[in-house]
Amino acid sequence: MKRFLATLLVVSASVGYSVNALATPLLITGEVLEAKDVEGYTYLLLKTAKGEVWTAVGKAPVQKGAMVTVEDAEQMDNFESKTLKKTFPKIYFGSLAKTKLTAAEEAAQVASAHAAAPKTAVAGTIKVAKATGTGAQTVAELVTKSASLKDKPVLVRAQVVKFNAGIMGKNWVHLRDGSGAAANNSDDVLATSQELFKVGDVVLLKGLLRTNVNLGSGYTYQVLIEDAKLQK
Repeated sequence: MKRFLATLLVVSASVGYSVNALATPLLITGEVLEAKDVEGYTYLLLKTAKGEVWTAVGKAPVQKGAMVTVEDAEQMDNFESKTLKKTFPKIYFGSLAKTKLTAAEEAAQVASAHAAAPKTAVAGTIKVAKATGTGAQTVAELVTKSASLKDKPVLVRAQVVKFNAGIMGKNWVHLRDGSGAAANNSDDVLATSQELFKVGDVVLLKGLLRTNVNLGSGYTYQVLIEDAKLQK
């Protein structure tokens, strides 16, 4: 967020909006009246004790009617979103504070993140070249060689076929590269990350391979890439 705000400070003079750099970061709590997703961010119109306030946070699955808190919120004036084709006279950029979920809410989020990606998630046949370098594996190899790769760093190049953000403090991404088969579940691998992705992205990720991971709510995964990070 600080890097993002710094970038906005650099360009604000040329596009007409400005950051209120002298203001103390705020904590804003309210009911979600509107939620608009764009690449990398979610815009939230909140009903607060002091009236309606627009905020923006890292992309997150937020439902209308939910009570949320935006922390470390910094005010920005006359901010124009070209994606939304809207200028905000005042908006606050911050981070969505973690909230304690009920068991039912957590189970619903887990189910959404870990349900198998639909076959139609990405149009066309997926065929991604295998990564090169230390620890490089195909999706199928991550599954079929998981016993020998357990707790080791792995590298995989694959296409994003499903993405869920902000569940249990992590982002969840399903990856396929065209290897493996659906019959033995070797054509798809799940990774956790703090990175943001879009369905259809071809990414190079590095993380630790975990096996037989129990995520709770009845979900156990034979293979999971933990804390995956984008590589150049």
